[in-house]
Amino acid sequence: MRHNDESLCQKETLNAPKQIHDITNLNINSTCHHPIQQIYPPSPNMNFSKRLRRVNVSQAVLQVVKGAQKWNDNGKNDASWDIYEVSEHAKHTVNPIRQVCDTMSIAPNPNKSLIKLHLGDPSLTGSFPPSPVAEIAIETALRSHKYNGYGPAIGYVEARESVARHFSTPQAPITADDVILASGCSHALQMAIEVLANPGDNILVPSPGFPLYSTLMRSHQIEDRFYELDMCEGAQINLDNLESLMDCRTRAIIVNNPSNPTGVVLSRDHLEDVLRIAHKHRLPIIADEIYGELTYDGAEFVPLATLEPRVPILTCDGIGKRYLVPGWRLGWLIVHDRYDAFTQIRKGLVALSQKIVGPCALIQGALPKILSDTPASFFERITSILAKNACIVHERLSRVRGLRPLKPNGAMYMMIAIDEQFYGDDKTFVQNLIAEESVFCLPGSAFHAPSWFRIVLTHPTNVTIEACERIIQYCNRRGCIQHKTPTSQFSDAFQELSNETSESECFLSESD
Repeated sequence: MRHNDESLCQKETLNAPKQIHDITNLNINSTCHHPIQQIYPPSPNMNFSKRLRRVNVSQAVLQVVKGAQKWNDNGKNDASWDIYEVSEHAKHTVNPIRQVCDTMSIAPNPNKSLIKLHLGDPSLTGSFPPSPVAEIAIETALRSHKYNGYGPAIGYVEARESVARHFSTPQAPITADDVILASGCSHALQMAIEVLANPGDNILVPSPGFPLYSTLMRSHQIEDRFYELDMCEGAQINLDNLESLMDCRTRAIIVNNPSNPTGVVLSRDHLEDVLRIAHKHRLPIIADEIYGELTYDGAEFVPLATLEPRVPILTCDGIGKRYLVPGWRLGWLIVHDRYDAFTQIRKGLVALSQKIVGPCALIQGALPKILSDTPASFFERITSILAKNACIVHERLSRVRGLRPLKPNGAMYMMIAIDEQFYGDDKTFVQNLIAEESVFCLPGSAFHAPSWFRIVLTHPTNVTIEACERIIQYCNRRGCIQHKTPTSQFSDAFQELSNETSESECFLSESD
């Protein structure tokens, strides 16, 4: 019986993957019930655990070694596998920022501290702690022990109701049934794209624009078709270009307001023009409004859904940017559909929400208090710092020959044009700036905007000033002179745009 049991064990070993290390790590005094059973599937003709009890561990190891040798004798390498092909979905999942930045293997100047002007995370700079209201709300939710388990895939009803209360307006009324919670605004965008388009379809996206749109579309073989933001006209949407791109496979328009990366806030009139085109062509809109209300210098943020009831709109938003907690990963998608064009889309969104079984329950538990109790002074402090930094950067870099800042009035960013005859292309400029001055910006190529670069405006004022001075020093070493005259590469309109804010308007002092 003992011999027959060992032979049977060896026979099964020859048909199993090599797991020698798993067995040699076993306790030799054990009866080897469970680990061995994982390695060798039970025989349908014999009780596996009883059979293995008659074989001690050392004998089991010997049988595996013999089996592995015979496996090799049959021409197979048990220690290696054929290379698995990556899925088509993964092949098409590409982040344009990573594509650009991975080619920039430049070490910063070791003699200068690194200033990171490339990260759109407001929590990293020290200027923007979260509201105490949010911290208390999280603690209260945690101690309640009500949010330790799974919640509904679309989100807890009390959390969805808090979103509806906060964002509902007479022009665009919503209820909890119109809200689906998501794992951040990016996840809301993903659901909006996936529910509207199929492979081979296209969605119109801004250029320059947030590169994640392309990542989310290309992975599903949806075309990201770029419409122009006129950078010589305040980064407004080129309406003629937008309309010219539409065809029978166009499924939606993405409108990002306030804009990443330009920092521009679109006016009410301009948004109404976009909505007229969308209604004319019966195209829904995905409204990326994650920077809503983060405006300054008199700019007014107008939620797109409040302007035109006939156009169905999926609004994507979250707490990451305005409430300064992007790592908490809570966003939402609001369905604005007063004429029932999205009856099936609503069902599709519910189905898609089940992929992640709902966002973080703990943050959902804190959401009602975060939305209702965060004081206006919290947001006023954020926008005042952004406004001051925007003014400082614009005033200083406008003096530099070969640079043209685009004055923002919202979000957390500024775009600056580069005259390539002085500095080369945007990637060259950024790489040299890192190597010589340890200032890290993002090249405009990452946003579909070559010959530009983007900086964040979330640092303390003294750091922002230091970054500007280093950029100026770098440019001066390239032979550029301040207070320049425009070159032929820049139009009069662009020159006028860069001079919108005079030095006197910035109210700079020695303490800045």
